[in-house]
Amino acid sequence: MKKIIGILTVCISLNTGLPAQTLKIDDIIDSIRLKHPVVKMYDNEIRSMDEAAKGARSWMPPQIGFGQYMTPYNVNLWRKEGDMKGMGSVMLSGEQMFPNRKKLDADENYMKAMSSVEEEKKNATLNELINDAKQFYYEWIILEKKLVILGENEKILDFMISTAEIRYKNGLEKISAYYKAKAALGDVENMKLMFENDIKEKRIRINTLMGRNAMTYFDIDTTFTLNDYSGLVFDSTLFYTNRSDLKSLDREINLNLLKQETEKAALKPQFGVRYENMVGFGGQPLQYTIMGMLRIPMAKWSSKMNKANIESLKWKTHALQSQKEMMVNEYSGMAYGMRNELSLKKKQIKLYEGTIIPALRNNYKTMQLGYEQNTEELFMLYDAWESLNMKQLEYVELLNQALNLQVTIERIIERK
Repeated sequence: MKKIIGILTVCISLNTGLPAQTLKIDDIIDSIRLKHPVVKMYDNEIRSMDEAAKGARSWMPPQIGFGQYMTPYNVNLWRKEGDMKGMGSVMLSGEQMFPNRKKLDADENYMKAMSSVEEEKKNATLNELINDAKQFYYEWIILEKKLVILGENEKILDFMISTAEIRYKNGLEKISAYYKAKAALGDVENMKLMFENDIKEKRIRINTLMGRNAMTYFDIDTTFTLNDYSGLVFDSTLFYTNRSDLKSLDREINLNLLKQETEKAALKPQFGVRYENMVGFGGQPLQYTIMGMLRIPMAKWSSKMNKANIESLKWKTHALQSQKEMMVNEYSGMAYGMRNELSLKKKQIKLYEGTIIPALRNNYKTMQLGYEQNTEELFMLYDAWESLNMKQLEYVELLNQALNLQVTIERIIERK
């Protein structure tokens, strides 16, 4: 028993010591493509349509009849009376219509093309899911950076507070700045709790997108790059090539054209054959009837519905084409606007990295050195720290805005 307990203890200690899984954005995207329920939903819908298309070349079912034909109600007349043969007969009939080959071809082409619309809708939905995951991923990176800043702030404020307590005891420090530092430390701890909770939320949202248990623990790789879109031309060619929702509209336009063909094919005549075999009563000979049949759907009174559908589909195609042009125009304007704003954010980030933050950090170090040498007071050191902290948080927020703009641009151009 003691050996078993010892083994279990070792196993538990080994498991708890295992490092957390670290995921890159590409790992998350691959998991979304494979495991998100919406992918399975669209795949099943596509399979459903493809299976239905296999029946596109079906014929109309044959019709079989059995019963009495031209039989008098008086059963005495059924029998033969001398030279007088009986009246009436039993008839077996069969009928089959032969579909027009062009109609079968049109129906088959239409039904086979139906799943292509769902395929592009699946890709458009995946684009949204993947870029949602990117947004959560980058927001998580920003939260990690903020936590690093808060960790530094805790050390700085602890230094201020402990030093001020010693100096106050020796009558070398005013108490007001000490309380400001204490309050700031409480704010830092509060913000730390908020950011840690936000990270848990991002983890839950990403797990959900990956199609796995929402509470599965993992970390992320916090490296990232700001992409350059200056060489891209946001014109119709780019969007028609990349955007799945525009491709979906193209498939719908093609589907309308194929549907028009099925309506036109439905106006073509259909041929059929009818065969009847009669077994007569009272000595009558065997008789048969064979007839060719022709359906004439192109007649004026029977073709109104098909012609109306053809005209309706033509105008629906025009509407879809206009919708495509409207969407391309909107995407182009949004992309150029986002790229311009991203360019501004990059310049601001460079300014913060190269000038503002280094200057404020040097200012804080100078104040700290002066404070340690008793040439500066605590409130001046606190002000120097507060200015540095504010600009550091502003810098991280600029990064956040830049990454959000990047995600929006990639969402627009559908770069997965």
